[in-house]
Amino acid sequence: MTGLSTLCYIEQNGKYLMLHRTVKKNDVNKDKWIGVGGHFEPDESPEECVLREVKEETGYTLTSYRYRGLVTFVSGGGVTEYMSLFTADGFEGEPIPCDEGELEWVDIDKVWNLNIWEGDKIFFRLLEEEQAFFSLKLVYDGGDRLVQAALNGKSMELFDILNPDGTKSGIIRERGVAHREGSLHATVHMWIVRKNDRGRYDVLLQKRSACKDSNPGCYDISSAGHVEAGDIPIHAAVREMQEELGLAVTEEDLEEIGVHYGAFEAEFHGRMFRDAELSTVYVYTKPVRTEALILQKSEVEEVIWMDYDECHRRVSDGTLPNCIYEDEFRMVGEYLKKLQ
Repeated sequence: MTGLSTLCYIEQNGKYLMLHRTVKKNDVNKDKWIGVGGHFEPDESPEECVLREVKEETGYTLTSYRYRGLVTFVSGGGVTEYMSLFTADGFEGEPIPCDEGELEWVDIDKVWNLNIWEGDKIFFRLLEEEQAFFSLKLVYDGGDRLVQAALNGKSMELFDILNPDGTKSGIIRERGVAHREGSLHATVHMWIVRKNDRGRYDVLLQKRSACKDSNPGCYDISSAGHVEAGDIPIHAAVREMQEELGLAVTEEDLEEIGVHYGAFEAEFHGRMFRDAELSTVYVYTKPVRTEALILQKSEVEEVIWMDYDECHRRVSDGTLPNCIYEDEFRMVGEYLKKLQ
């Protein structure tokens, strides 16, 4: 079954007018907080529909509004909804009770704490970032669990959100939302090492691309990446080394040396970035020729070899622009001592 609908978020004084859907028993949005809107009547345009629905549900007549995007909502139960998403910052009229639930003005930042769809957080992020008109596809498993998301036809990264003990919480969250909220998720860190002519070890460092959403231009782990929802760390490690460095490795080539917890928050490109991750740490010791590597330019600007002890010193004293966790680097150092 396919449906056409509109949804509008009316803004006033830093607040959104939110509808708590509590009335209908078989409502797919039961107990959720959403904007106002509804289904198209015959021959209506999106604009005609949103104006009518807002008037019927709130009593307000919109005087200033924007068509922000098209959301394809796939419920997983055989229902697909094409939802025209609007925001509005001008209206007139007197409020009326809503027969769909309770209307309440909520601070925009606090909307994120309400019982809202996980996919709604994605378009809230896009609205917050003033994205141009977008097409967002959201696929659910027949319940509240988001299983796929695509922006303008391109798949978005989804993570399993973890409990503090590392177990999966059951929540699947889009990458940008996870880093906006600082949600704990799984990553993999792969350190490539080689013995040098002084009987010690070098480590391969990558310089992060200037367009990275965090720590652009900093020296970092040889290769790293996120564990996608439903995946396991070793699969992610093999994939990331191929994608970032063009290095084909097997699971047996990587030795797991521990798990590291890391967290920070900072502003990059004018936006706050919050990271909380549990990283499975691997070491790779097979020969690597840097000239044979194929760097993923969107991720890696260059790679360099550096003596481990020198690198540790420069990480500690801040002379190397880096985003390396020193306690994790010591973990690598302890492993290298065992190889000598």
